[in-house]
Formats: sequence, structure tokens, C-alpha cells
Amino acid sequence: MRKTLQLLTALALALPMTSFVPATTTSTPAQAASPQDASQSQEIGTEESLSVRVGGNNRSTTIERPGSGYVKIHFTDLRILPGDVLTVSNPDGTEKYTYTRDLRSSLTATPDRTGFWAMSITGEKAVVSLKNPLSRVRIDKITRGYTEAEMDSQLSVQSICGTNDYKDAVCYQSSNPTEWGKTASVAKLLRNGSSLCTAWRVGPNNRMLTNNHCFTSVSGIEVWFNYQCPTCGGTNSATVTKVLAAQVLKTNAPLDYTLFTVNNFTAISSFGYLELDARVPAVGEEMYIVGHPAGKLKKLSLRDNSNGGGYCVVRAVRVTGNVSQSDISYMCDTEGGSSGSPVLSRRTHKVIGLHHFGGCPNQGVRIDLVAAQINSLL
Repeated sequence: MRKTLQLLTALALALPMTSFVPATTTSTPAQAASPQDASQSQEIGTEESLSVRVGGNNRSTTIERPGSGYVKIHFTDLRILPGDVLTVSNPDGTEKYTYTRDLRSSLTATPDRTGFWAMSITGEKAVVSLKNPLSRVRIDKITRGYTEAEMDSQLSVQSICGTNDYKDAVCYQSSNPTEWGKTASVAKLLRNGSSLCTAWRVGPNNRMLTNNHCFTSVSGIEVWFNYQCPTCGGTNSATVTKVLAAQVLKTNAPLDYTLFTVNNFTAISSFGYLELDARVPAVGEEMYIVGHPAGKLKKLSLRDNSNGGGYCVVRAVRVTGNVSQSDISYMCDTEGGSSGSPVLSRRTHKVIGLHHFGGCPNQGVRIDLVAAQINSLL
């Protein structure tokens, strides 16, 4: 999916509490898409400029964007004194990141030539504070998640095939415990604060897979684990664990994959991992997909109404993707943001494809082709 988005920068006043200024978004009309035009990354937010100073008598401020799913803050004009700590958190402090003069020691800062981006805060409010009144920072821009109305206004390539059959992953905890057990290792990617893909742990070491069209450089890539409902049909997430992408080990455009590592691997090692099933699956083989379509809480796409409500199945193999015969196809429901999701066999519960195209049928890169290139790095 290739969309031309024009995001008009919203200006906010330099006040301790900033008010919500909606972004204006325009999209080009959907057109018939070639596979290359059907790649399923997703714009889910926008950048806004503002100027809010923190320090002196104003050692704490709150940035609020009502209806947004996250707020990510950029700091400039840094003067954090020795021993002081800059804190960015949600209002109740259950999600909190701290920064000192040594930014890289935090493992959650993305420095640039004018300052740094802090890790995003889930929800519509981010609280910023300093302890020492002599320390100073300035917030010069943020990215924030689109509201529900803004997300609904975005057009995408058709990838909900008939009725939408995916559900919150936890909905299958009792009926399909094996499939449910494979969902923990799948994470949401937030790219540069405004766009989305899916990624997943591959093997027991510090290795993750996503699509090449999702990213080829790790700067500004957040990886969110456990972004999912604790109850079926819920609207709030369980506690999210966030880390930054650290290094690209290998990336390939024809097969549309990126293999990468993360900072602070110990924080996400408990979420388990998936294994590769390096073979060409059979036509008719039952399968399922785990991911974050449209940036939503984690979904499990297991059923296919075009198959009489039965399980999703592989419809064709050796389908043309970015290159000839590189893909498998299926009617499992996906959306923008599903790019990078693992496609698993219900026979082996191992990965047989790397989802990357929408279009009904939807497509994933054959994992046997990817495995031949990355096995030595796992």
C-alpha cells in the first residue's frame, strides 16, 4: 500500500499544558494495486511543532492530545546538570523513562543533531519533569497517534477478505491454546513516531524479523511487546514493554525482509520466540497470522469466511511477489500495519511465511527462501 499523505504541522503554545490541535490529513484515492503497491505498512500518527520549556520554576509539564494512542516527545536545548534526571512518564507513573546527561546509557533515547527523541508514552498524556531547577530542556516537537476518527478516514488496499474474521489474540486462549501460545513473541513496530509495522522474535537469541519495506535503518524504531488486550473484546492494553531496534544484521528488498537486534534484550526475552519451517507449504494447508493490523491491539487471524468459516488455508504457492515465485497467498484478514507479521502453519505451528502484501488474496514471502539467507545469523 503506497499512500501519499500530506501532514500539515500543527502549532501548539508554549504552555505547561498544551491543547490538542487536530492534524489535517489527505489521502489519494485508492487504485488497483500491483503487489509492490500493496505492501502493508501503515501511517498511524503525525508530527507537530511546538515550544515548551521545562526547568526553573516550571519543572513539570504535561503534553496532552485527546484521543491519541501515544505521545512521543523530542527535546532540544539540553542542559541536564550532573546528578539530575529528566523523566518522561504517563500520569500514574506506570510507564516511565529516565534520561541523564549520558543519553545513550538509558537505551531508550534516539539522539539526533539537535537533541533526542524519548521513548513514546502509551495513551494521550505524557508528563515531563526535571528535579534540579537549574536544569533546562525544551520540547520543540512531538509525534502523536491518530485519533480513531483519523484512522477511520485512511484508505488502504483491500485486505479484509469478506467479513473481518480476526479477533483479539486472547479470544483464542481457551479454544486454540497452541495458536494463542505463539502470539507473545509478536510485537508492534512504531517507526519514527508515526508509522507502523509488525515484527517477531525468531529463535532464542536476540534476533527479530520484519519486512525490508518497514525499515532498513534502526534509527527511531520502537518495538512494543505485549500490546494486547488482557480480555477478549477489551479496549485497553496490558502493560507494554518497549525497546529500541539496535542493529540491522541483514536486509533484502527482493525477499522483503529485515533481520535485526534490539537494545535491552533481557527485557523482552521472556516473551518467547518462533521457529522457521523452511519448506514450501502445501496448497490447502491450514495457517494463521499474528499481527497488529492498523496499529490495533494484537490480533490473531485464524478463520476465513470465504472458506465456510473454517481455518485460513494456503491458497497458492510460488506466487509472484517482489520477484517471481517468491510468495504464498491466502485469504486470512490483514490490514495496513500487518506487514512483517508471521504466517504460521497449523500443522507444525512454525513460520511458513512473512506477510507483506494485501489485496485479497493477501501474500507472504516464502520463509524457506528467507531462511536460506539468514540461518547462519540466527
